[in-house]
Amino acid sequence: METRVEHKREFKLGETELYFLGAAGEVTGSKCVMLTHGKRILIDCGLFQGEKSSREKNWAAQDPLLENLDAVILTHAHLDHSGYLPRLVRSGYRGPVYCSGGTRDLLSVMLYDSAHIQEEDAEFANRSGYSNHKPAEPLYTVRDVQQTIPLVQSLPLYLWHTIVPGVEVELTRAGHIIGSTSLRFRIKAHGKEQFITFSGDVGHSRQKTIQGPDPLSPTEVLIVESTYGNREHTQEDPLDRMEEVLNRAKKQHGTVVIPSFAVGRAQEVLFLIRLLEDQGRIEPVPVILDSPMSSEATQIYLEHPEDHPPGLSFEKKARNFFPNRFELIRSSNESKELADRKGPMVIISASGMLQGGRVLHHLKRRLPDERNIVLFVGYQAEGTKGAFLKNHGKKEGELRIHHEPVPVSASIEAIESLSAHGDVRDLLSWVRTAGVLPKHIILNHGSPEAMESMARRIQKEFGIKAGQVG
Repeated sequence: METRVEHKREFKLGETELYFLGAAGEVTGSKCVMLTHGKRILIDCGLFQGEKSSREKNWAAQDPLLENLDAVILTHAHLDHSGYLPRLVRSGYRGPVYCSGGTRDLLSVMLYDSAHIQEEDAEFANRSGYSNHKPAEPLYTVRDVQQTIPLVQSLPLYLWHTIVPGVEVELTRAGHIIGSTSLRFRIKAHGKEQFITFSGDVGHSRQKTIQGPDPLSPTEVLIVESTYGNREHTQEDPLDRMEEVLNRAKKQHGTVVIPSFAVGRAQEVLFLIRLLEDQGRIEPVPVILDSPMSSEATQIYLEHPEDHPPGLSFEKKARNFFPNRFELIRSSNESKELADRKGPMVIISASGMLQGGRVLHHLKRRLPDERNIVLFVGYQAEGTKGAFLKNHGKKEGELRIHHEPVPVSASIEAIESLSAHGDVRDLLSWVRTAGVLPKHIILNHGSPEAMESMARRIQKEFGIKAGQVG
């Protein structure tokens, strides 16, 4: 038997074994190796993100279980589920990478962007001396991504696809971002069938731009995320909160800086602003999208109406999607010129957790001015600049950006109801849609506290003792 991972991350289900190499007691780095029929299938191939202790895991020696893989299949394109792929390919993997069509299209954008960031960070570290490694090297390069993309194959939803002999998979909509899916495996052995389902990241029906998840199909084993397993999202209408913030900024001639995830959240925010304009609740001001990846992801979003909510359609060139005074920034020079512009205006830029990107330059310019507002619209992982600014920035009075202290005089606000993840109520409601409850439920992709809390809810409501990864 191969080298095993920590016992709590290992589950034996008949003749199938699952080994969790990430998203185990944390919300990042999703990787699970399924051993069955003498084959190895990797479900998700995510980067570790967030705190430095998590990010350093990306550089660890590759686990032996990731050697000699027969196939990789992805639930969706977010980097904590896909971003390790080029590193895997760099280590020699040349097999198929399966996913939905929407995920395939997003991968070509996200992985190249990630590689550029890896290369830029290494170059900056070598130039500035801010690295313990001499020389600093990228985790992977654009060349590695060029070798990765040709391996990606899209699979239509709602059909059974043979991954390896004796193992089939069906993809269904997870309602998280464009292309996000749950994976239902049918494993045949000794004249019997075993069904194992990976939820991926599960959304909900409250998003304005993404259709909610499909009902859970009957399954013997369910591996379900628990990102918000100990939390219920506020019922606040995000339109109400957005209206209040934008009107306040306009009144004081301020700029609203919205750090946003490039895929999913940026598109939701743009459409929310357009809805407020159409309803006459705000006056149009310049709304500037300063994120090349967000721009590309938005185009991909518009090309996948199968994931849009029922009844939602966009005119040619999406004139009824973008805010009325929408501007798209492409070049770095155009981005720098924004520093001299005065409000009122809205700048949407990445990264969503302030881990890098153009948004940091906007914050350096806008944070010292009390007329401005920083509006968080997504999850801020512990250890990130985003979490620090959101939770401690005003109290501490400054935020370090590019190794320099920046005064925090701007207002710091958040819309907590905009998460693309379902909360614990959504997750349990989704499990109920199966009709027949799973025999086994395993929780992953959550903090220990979130998994423990959700396990108690599952025991109370379903009478099932849920296993926990981590």
